[in-house]
Amino acid sequence: MKTTFATLLAASASLASAIPLVSNSRAPTLNTRQACENTATSRSCWGNYSIDTDWYETTPDTGVTREFWLSVENTTFAPDGYERRQVLSFNGTVPGPAIIADWGDNLIIHVTNNMENNGTSIHWHGIRQLGSVEYDGVPGVTQCPIAPGETLTYKFQATQYGSTWYHSHFTTQYVDGLAGPMIVNGPATADYDEDLGMLFLSDWSHTPAYELWDTAKLGAPPTLETGLINGTNTWDCTGSTDTACVGGGKKFETTFEAGKKYRIRLINSAVDGHFQFSIDGHSLTIIGMDLVPLVPYAADSVVISMGQRYDIIVEANAATGDYWLRSGWISACATNANPDDITGIVRYDSTSTADPTTTSSVEIGSNCGDEPLASLVPYLAMNVGNFSDSAITTEDLSFAFSSYFIWTINSSSLLLDWTNPTTLRIFNNESIFPTEYNVNPVEITAENPTWEVYVIQDLAGIGLSHPIHLHGHDFWVIGQDTGVFDLETGGLNLVNPPRRDVASLPGNGYLAIAFKKDNPGSWLLHCHIAWHASQGLAMQFVERQSEIAVSMTDTAIFEDTCAAWTTYAGTELYAQDDSGI
Repeated sequence: MKTTFATLLAASASLASAIPLVSNSRAPTLNTRQACENTATSRSCWGNYSIDTDWYETTPDTGVTREFWLSVENTTFAPDGYERRQVLSFNGTVPGPAIIADWGDNLIIHVTNNMENNGTSIHWHGIRQLGSVEYDGVPGVTQCPIAPGETLTYKFQATQYGSTWYHSHFTTQYVDGLAGPMIVNGPATADYDEDLGMLFLSDWSHTPAYELWDTAKLGAPPTLETGLINGTNTWDCTGSTDTACVGGGKKFETTFEAGKKYRIRLINSAVDGHFQFSIDGHSLTIIGMDLVPLVPYAADSVVISMGQRYDIIVEANAATGDYWLRSGWISACATNANPDDITGIVRYDSTSTADPTTTSSVEIGSNCGDEPLASLVPYLAMNVGNFSDSAITTEDLSFAFSSYFIWTINSSSLLLDWTNPTTLRIFNNESIFPTEYNVNPVEITAENPTWEVYVIQDLAGIGLSHPIHLHGHDFWVIGQDTGVFDLETGGLNLVNPPRRDVASLPGNGYLAIAFKKDNPGSWLLHCHIAWHASQGLAMQFVERQSEIAVSMTDTAIFEDTCAAWTTYAGTELYAQDDSGI
């Protein structure tokens, strides 16, 4: 039997924990509602829709509701053969069970906090939450944290399709394993035979993140010992007297059948690390980034920054044998104690147990940013429309020292109040402005009815690249370069620029993004380096404020969540020690 990535993800959990309950008025299989069947030779088809459908304006009505249950747990675990306490998991697995739906399905996801001494909240990365802002999963912005023993049910529609992930947005919990894959099936820009699911690339420490934070908050990030591929790797315990070095770690493995084409959905879930992914002896065809299909392009490797996803197709056209699958840690961007050992194995014979002897033709570079902008061409072409100079807001990135090192945007560092989230304050008609930290209003105006433009300028002088993630929107990357932004000479690209939800701010440079003012809500923008987010490198948008309360239908649930959190917070063991995200 062929082992897919999704199968491996759920291997240590009960089968029931990874299977959703599906309720619908029609059969859940795609065949019953497809006019154009999505097959290995027609991946651009999707029933009455296709790869040419504008998913920002059109969503299939599948009539399907998929229901999942996630248990947040604190456990002792040895993903690489080194036993570690304080590993956080969904349903006992790292990564958590795969949430899989079809484009247009409705999702109901019950999250129970079974930790004893921690709150949590779960973010569905890249999902626009159009009309469902209260389910975005950010404590202090859209909800209060889920208290120990409590359950919060998230409900939203999959209006996009592609590859993404879900993860804790509470302090540094996803660094300790609290993340999982999320796949929304839909059309694609190239044909393939089999979908192998999500492939998580991450760094990994043998020390819990909250202990590492004591070092990270002083400014210099700690060096992690190793990394994992889909939650597994090996650690050499030969001759070790460390009782935690129990051995038994395994390399990630998958099997190719000669002549077939495989879709692999890559995700960088690292705390602080860039990857240049490759497979020895094989070329890649990149067909999507984040949740945006691309005009396919060929490459020997692909650079992935934190929070980003790339969909690739790999053809099994090499000689029969065993091949190294390489995460490709980029040491120029961040340190790791064993960067070359973050590897997996591709086999053409599933009975083989030999280590590969292949070598790589890929030279790991020093790119701490993104794939070349010229390569990232959205298949569904969309230009940025007209806007005036007044639509452009410049935000300067720097740093300061308070009780610890903090990042600042326009001299302000994010510090969330978990007990008083912005969205519920808006619903209760409380005053939002002025604020103690960066919360910017985004409103439709006569001069700029459609577009909002933000330019983030790095003035910190440290030279670090920052992966910037915007909630509630895809954004158009209209400018990205080193140096100081100049509107007159900046050469903004408004013609079908790359469109995604995570893009890199170059060190000592700028990132210019445009997004449509089409999703009322309170949305977070932040760096996806976990240490930097904890150090306050973030800001909020309050978009079309007067329309937010109108769209919220489940406020009683969130008021109950806040009440439970307030009760717990009075006796909580661990007080807030970072920005809150």
